[in-house]
Amino acid sequence: MIPPNSAQAASAQEIDIKADATIDLFYTNVSGSKDFVSKAKGILVFPSIIKAGFGIGGEYGEGALRIDGKTVDYYSTAAASIGLQFGTQAKSVVLALLEEDALNKFRGSDGWEVGVDGSVALIELGAGASIDSTVANQPIAGFVFGNKGLM
Repeated sequence: MIPPNSAQAASAQEIDIKADATIDLFYTNVSGSKDFVSKAKGILVFPSIIKAGFGIGGEYGEGALRIDGKTVDYYSTAAASIGLQFGTQAKSVVLALLEEDALNKFRGSDGWEVGVDGSVALIELGAGASIDSTVANQPIAGFVFGNKGLM
């Protein structure tokens, strides 16, 4: 995840609006999420990560890092893949940085990869989901929800 060019001030407001809506949706649809997130040192919200593929695939999304409910920085995520794939899909992702050390390492890095730079409990959430206490034992908990499309 790489911080986008700071010259994109107009898109920063757009990212914040979408991040607010994503957090509201997360709180509304996932039981226990508000209490869980309130214990986090920071949350990284990607309102929409779009994945598309036709043999070769890629995904991209922009998000906001929030500390104490305020955006402190903007990030983008990108990935590429090769293999049997076809279609498009969109998803929302919320990463809860639960420990101060995890937050500081994330903020101090030039680029960061889930699974390489930190222990992340990644949970796909469906309709009527709730947060299980087993995710609280990791420094970072990631929640994927709102999947739309077919891949």
